[in-house]
Amino acid sequence: MAFKPQSEEENAMSEINVTPLVDVMLVLVIILLVTAPLLTQSVHVKLPKTAETTADINAQPLQVGIDAQGAITINKNPIADLAALEIALKAELAKNPEIGVHLYADQTVVYAKIAEVMATVQHAGIVKLAFVTLEQ
Repeated sequence: MAFKPQSEEENAMSEINVTPLVDVMLVLVIILLVTAPLLTQSVHVKLPKTAETTADINAQPLQVGIDAQGAITINKNPIADLAALEIALKAELAKNPEIGVHLYADQTVVYAKIAEVMATVQHAGIVKLAFVTLEQ
């Protein structure tokens, strides 16, 4: 847009300069973007108070281990065979129906042995089974 010197014969220029308007609008948008998250986080709520509770010791999962030789343990107590494992797991399940099992297996154990232990855990009726590994 070029400016021409106005002469008396020409009409006055009737165009609006929108640059200041755009500048003001951009500033308003920035202010809105900065203050909007603050408005949503400033909700004041009175939360209910409850009594402090302690962790349930009985809810600790069983630790079933298989060492490199294939020997099975429950909570570091040796188990003779898979039948004895199933009996012990059923006894623990009778005490706590929500019991879970953490399976610790040596990396050199044959996968078939791990599958047998998993099947025994399932036959005992325990549905919560987790594998424990080390972080690299």
